[in-house]
Amino acid sequence: MLMLHLPINHTITLIIITVVVSLLAFSNQNIMNRLIFWPPAMQRGQYDRFITHGFIHADGTHLLFNMITLFFFGSIIESFYRQFFYDLGFVLFYLGGLIFAILPSYFQHKNDTHWASLGASGAVSAVLFAYILFEPWKLIFVFFIPVPAIIFAVLYVAYSIWSGKRGNSNVNHSAHLWGAAYGVVMTIILEPRLIQHFLNKLTQLPF
Repeated sequence: MLMLHLPINHTITLIIITVVVSLLAFSNQNIMNRLIFWPPAMQRGQYDRFITHGFIHADGTHLLFNMITLFFFGSIIESFYRQFFYDLGFVLFYLGGLIFAILPSYFQHKNDTHWASLGASGAVSAVLFAYILFEPWKLIFVFFIPVPAIIFAVLYVAYSIWSGKRGNSNVNHSAHLWGAAYGVVMTIILEPRLIQHFLNKLTQLPF
């Protein structure tokens, strides 16, 4: 019998783990409380929350939006990152995105017992913006409306900055912005030629 050893798709694995853990947290408040990003818990040594907060979500819509985005763009970025760190490059990139994206919020709120954050949005933003470096004119469907990736990126950053300054929502826009920045910078550090690739792609208008 011929046995085929296919590589495990790390994007799908991350999605499955996130969905399972999020569903468990929806039905068990103790799990939610233990995994959520709550700065005072870090002072008790629970630094695992820098990562665990990315595997729980506020509700089904929050979970679905993040996982659909990760599904469509994760596998493409995974194919690039798997060449690094003994095939674990994408997993490390993703987890690094969770940590880096939440750090500014942590320093801002580290003594605030009333502040908490959760969700994979920081890491998903990192994946999405890394993708934009490769394919800036590819269409992204935003609420079923096709938008070129680079146009979406500009609007996304502008909206996140504007909403973050208003500060009247429950969305951690800071994590979105820092996750996006991490995705771009880390990918360019590993492959500096992407800058020229990105600029060349930008000049190739599809219309």
